[in-house]
Amino acid sequence: MANLLGVALFAVFILVSVSLHEAGHMLTAKAFRMKVTRYFVGFGPTLWSFKRGETEYGVKGIPLGGFCKIVGMTPQDDDVDPADEHRAMWRYPVWKRTIVMSAGSITHFALALGALWIMAVSVGLPNPKFPSTEEGFKAEPAVIALAPCVVVENANRACQAGDPASPAAKAQLRDGDRITAVNGKPVSAWGDMLDVVRGTKPGSATVEYVRDGAPAKATVDLAAVQRPPLGDPKGATSAVSAMGVALRPTTPQRIEYGPAGAFGATADFTGMMAVQTAHAMQRIPQKVPALWTAITGGERDMDTPISVVGASRLGGEFVANDAWYGFFMLFVSLNFFIGVFNLLPLLPLDGGHIAIAWFERARSWLFARLGRPDPGRVDYLKLMPITYAVILIGGAFTLLTVTADVVNPITLFSR
Repeated sequence: MANLLGVALFAVFILVSVSLHEAGHMLTAKAFRMKVTRYFVGFGPTLWSFKRGETEYGVKGIPLGGFCKIVGMTPQDDDVDPADEHRAMWRYPVWKRTIVMSAGSITHFALALGALWIMAVSVGLPNPKFPSTEEGFKAEPAVIALAPCVVVENANRACQAGDPASPAAKAQLRDGDRITAVNGKPVSAWGDMLDVVRGTKPGSATVEYVRDGAPAKATVDLAAVQRPPLGDPKGATSAVSAMGVALRPTTPQRIEYGPAGAFGATADFTGMMAVQTAHAMQRIPQKVPALWTAITGGERDMDTPISVVGASRLGGEFVANDAWYGFFMLFVSLNFFIGVFNLLPLLPLDGGHIAIAWFERARSWLFARLGRPDPGRVDYLKLMPITYAVILIGGAFTLLTVTADVVNPITLFSR
């Protein structure tokens, strides 16, 4: 039930974001006295609407987005009333059209930044010094967090009835103890401890540790488990020893900020997200084969793109596992990605309209300097083949990601 609630809640968050995107276009267009005739949430048949002034507002039956109709977005629009010719969008200065067309993405950025600032002052933002790779975690000091049990087989799951208790817990070790040696072999980092423990025969072992600054020893009955080689999680498993502990990083995972300091932290984190988003978008073509593999029965790569369906499913998982931090961070990441994606210079995206507006402006400036007549506006009809190609490719990719998210979804929490 909690999972379904989370799915529905995240879907509502996305719908609100997209609706605000369109509201950004509408409000800036109205501010410049462009004519906006329709603003609707959803697509398909109209469920409810009303008209105020010259704009019809309403809700449609398919809650998968929204739209607003600005009169005369292109010179080729044939639905402009002669009385509204002077208010057609394409007749306005390029800077005004740029503001209107970018307002949707700016709304997504504002939502992401606002959410990040609130998180920074309430629950904290990710610490950039927190380990982000397997090697980084291995280099952390061997400070332990007790596991409730030992899972003997090689499986990522929660403890179940019949699983042996944690040997470290039975030996009276505690969360926060720093392991310094196992059977006389010194360890200085988490990776060292894993190597030494796995290389020790199951059974009694002397573990030296430091607690509250004081050294101590304990006899731990190491358990026999099946694990793949370190650094090769898909490798063949073999019998090794385990102590029943997890890493407790000494570097805080999140940092909380005051209201003023949160602005700088939000800006820094946004810059990091911008770099990550750019890299993710560059890798999208490379991930298509991995998506197809996931659909045809292969393992789903955690690094493959997800659709709105997949994002909503992950939102449901976060809620079901009381991981609200992940829920809101997913909301932030999705808004940031949509904002950047919509600014790509491709029709029918907002960035395509912006790119054409500035191309027209640059071309007019150049022709004026050359003493040649202004070539006028770009003929959007001649760009329709490219537009249709973008729509076709985008639609196929969306279908691919939705299918993968339905038949083989990414799961962050073991079941």
